[in-house]
Amino acid sequence: MKSVKPLILVIEDNYQLHILLRTTLESFNYQVVTSLTGQEGLVMARKHQPSLLILDLGLPDIDGQELICRFRKGSEVPIIVLSARDQEEDITQALDHGADDYLTKPFSPSVLISRINALLRRVAKNPSGGANEVFRVGDLTIELTRRRVFVGAKEVNLTPIEFNLLSELVRHAGFVVTHRHLLEKVWGVSHIEHSHYLRIYMGQLRHKLESNPASPRYLLTEAGVGYRLNENN
Repeated sequence: MKSVKPLILVIEDNYQLHILLRTTLESFNYQVVTSLTGQEGLVMARKHQPSLLILDLGLPDIDGQELICRFRKGSEVPIIVLSARDQEEDITQALDHGADDYLTKPFSPSVLISRINALLRRVAKNPSGGANEVFRVGDLTIELTRRRVFVGAKEVNLTPIEFNLLSELVRHAGFVVTHRHLLEKVWGVSHIEHSHYLRIYMGQLRHKLESNPASPRYLLTEAGVGYRLNENN
């Protein structure tokens, strides 16, 4: 029996880019449907139930940031933003609204494909949206249910906040998690302006988990945006 090709919905008002994206995605065995407007994209998403969305922020009828919020009210479908807006504020806002990844134009088709593949692998491994019980990368092992962390065979003692911060990064392994998201999830909405908390606790985690905290392998900084747990080490 043939496997069903993942369906990708592209919401982009540039027709030439539609052609490029369709050609690229179909060459990697994806099905593609496209929309020129946000409203049409909402209709097509309900109709086709895509495996993943690619959308621009500068749409003619609905701002892409608002569109992300609308999708996130009723769906956990992975979203990749593909936009000419390259300011940190635009990137962090899109990620905070619920986008899973963000690429700026002009973009590398090979990078886009790798991001799509990574997102779809994450969904396939974890269809319910929860984190896997055990996460391993390199010599780092994190047991989420048992709240235990090992570097090699040695167990590392973490404070509750350190573990909660690390587990939130595990839930989004391989993808940038914004400062705001981490502060809200770990400390609560009343602390979203306290970014110095993250610097302090991330420094503590790196000293406990990294062989060289000054040049980390696992806990990576995305300058001005947030942090990312490297899943390919």
